[in-house]
Amino acid sequence: MTHDTRLAEILLVEDNEGDIELTREAFEEAKFRNNLHIAEDGDIALDYLFKRNEYENAVRPDIILLDLNLPSTDGREVLETIKAEPSLRRIPVIILTSSKADKDVVSSYDLHANCYIVKPVNAVKFMDVVKSVENFWVDIVCLPSKAFK
Repeated sequence: MTHDTRLAEILLVEDNEGDIELTREAFEEAKFRNNLHIAEDGDIALDYLFKRNEYENAVRPDIILLDLNLPSTDGREVLETIKAEPSLRRIPVIILTSSKADKDVVSSYDLHANCYIVKPVNAVKFMDVVKSVENFWVDIVCLPSKAFK
């Protein structure tokens, strides 16, 4: 499959500094060129996506990695807002969270999450998961071109 050579724009919505660093390392080691943008809570994520406050020049992400348990606006509300907004709803949202609760899995899919992944506690396995996400969502999946976003 051939892909354009532009950078994949990835928005990570995560408040855990350790998980942010592991994700950053995994993407740096990945074979794909990417820009990883970080939002450390739900309010920042929504400001970024809606280009508000200091994020007027934010780049539209190709993929969003979203934790559910966030300070301020939680991940469920962020997901619901993204999928309710016509200009954002086509962006794949991958839930990457520590919750294994069935209610969280079901509610995330009900809110139109594209997939739900439970974070491994082991750092090496966590990095493997992040690399697998990028392999799948950047190399395999066909996403809308910038012209249709």
